[in-house]
Amino acid sequence: MGQSLTIKESTGSEVTWKSLDHNGEIWFEGSFDLLGFDPIKFSDEEIALGIKKILKSACRENSDFLSKWKKYRVETKLEFPLEWGLGSSSTLIHCVAQWADVSPFDLFFRVHKGSGYDVACAGASQPISYQLTDESLKFANVAFDPSFKDKLYFIYSGQKQKSSEGIAHYKSIVKEKEGTISKLNTLTSAITKSKDLKSFEKLMDQHETVISSSLELPKIQDQHFTDYWGKTKSLGAWGGDFILATSNKSQEETRTYFNEKGFNVFIPYKEMVLP
Repeated sequence: MGQSLTIKESTGSEVTWKSLDHNGEIWFEGSFDLLGFDPIKFSDEEIALGIKKILKSACRENSDFLSKWKKYRVETKLEFPLEWGLGSSSTLIHCVAQWADVSPFDLFFRVHKGSGYDVACAGASQPISYQLTDESLKFANVAFDPSFKDKLYFIYSGQKQKSSEGIAHYKSIVKEKEGTISKLNTLTSAITKSKDLKSFEKLMDQHETVISSSLELPKIQDQHFTDYWGKTKSLGAWGGDFILATSNKSQEETRTYFNEKGFNVFIPYKEMVLP
């Protein structure tokens, strides 16, 4: 699930912007001048200033971008509910980078302080591994198509988490960073090669333990699912957005368990991840 962006040109000297949600309803609308991309009118000031920053940054990366005196009608369309936190910002940056003919990573790092992982995902056609160090950024396709994927589910936690807040917490807390990274690299490599659900669950739990210890935050399973028969893992900015759950019981039994806990958005792996 991602986001599309379409552009139509006409006579004028401004950028008009309309953002639609997954139901086709407008969730942001505004217009910007072509000189400094200052918002002329808008339905949400914070979003308008965010779009201004992206457009200005894209122009710094490519001076020809939006250099012609025209009217640009921009329309974006999300393929998922906005509150899910599946990357409305990173997919937008990827789309604008394509429009401006610039690197999506260069544009992202001008605008945000994150890792850039979400931007890599926005342009990926299959699972990837991603690593950002002080010296380099690298990512590669991963052959992850587990035989037990029908036993994996995504559950929306109901708590959209700002990535910036998660990163700030990480930077303020984590000590012995190199040791933590080494452990997580080893676990990630092993997870992608898991042959059965039991091995996958064991590694997933070990990964949660490392993160929990590093961030000094409790595991999602210890908070909400102590009586659950499978394993659960926080995704995204830890403690928010989606949870990955494993289950060796039927889909209906598993769905019922989470629904009774108050978690009503329940998505089987095959409906979230492309084959």
